[in-house]
Amino acid sequence: MPIFRHVPAPTGTELQSLVQRIAERVGRVLEKRGLIERDIESAWLAANAEPGPLDDLVGHSITYRIAAGPRAGQKLFTLQTLPANEPEQQGDHRSAAEAGGFSLHAGIDIEPHQRAKLERLCRYVSRPPVAEDRLALTASGQVRYTLKTPYRDGTTHIVLEPLDFIARLAALVPPPRMHLTRYHGVFAPHSRLRAAITPAHRGKGGGKPQTQEGADKPATPRHVAMNWAQRLKRVFGIDIEACARCGGKLKVIASIEEPAV
Repeated sequence: MPIFRHVPAPTGTELQSLVQRIAERVGRVLEKRGLIERDIESAWLAANAEPGPLDDLVGHSITYRIAAGPRAGQKLFTLQTLPANEPEQQGDHRSAAEAGGFSLHAGIDIEPHQRAKLERLCRYVSRPPVAEDRLALTASGQVRYTLKTPYRDGTTHIVLEPLDFIARLAALVPPPRMHLTRYHGVFAPHSRLRAAITPAHRGKGGGKPQTQEGADKPATPRHVAMNWAQRLKRVFGIDIEACARCGGKLKVIASIEEPAV
């Protein structure tokens, strides 16, 4: 049975070496796929690959330029309501490191009994890209977004045209079958120890050993589609198969979809 043991946090030198190794390996993979290429100075440049339908929107989004409308390509309108801050000299970089556009953070340590801290981390990882409570419409019909943390130049708000705001939302939509969260180590999908440390016991070596009779039966498909009642419970926490009074098991006898009925 695997046992987790507490180990010291990585040093700044170890963290910097690791993020450089990650950046180099990712760069080599993207170079093999023809997405980027290396120049004489060993820097990664974008290759002349066929652009996708959202590449233009993504490019304008990350460079803070307008993506759609008559002012496409111009800089966004921002509100600088605070004085600019001088770059602070941070003395300790043990918890974070950067290399080639990659950043690696190793400053979170959660003990088994710190459930509130674990929940906060999970909420941070699964947070939406846009906070609705910081969105507002101006008197002229533009979209004003309040930044959670002001930029160093004092920018606190970003103002966008409605069409450009929709274009930026479209740029955030991930491609089909794109994994947004990846697990490594013993939590990786193909790790031999994953079934021994996860509550569902899924992974290689998981489940009960098959007998001679069960070996002839077809294997259960990996992805079994959930019915609408199971999705309702998973997404909204509404369990229609349990009685709210006694907690007994309920059975769906009909699904009425006609509004008049």
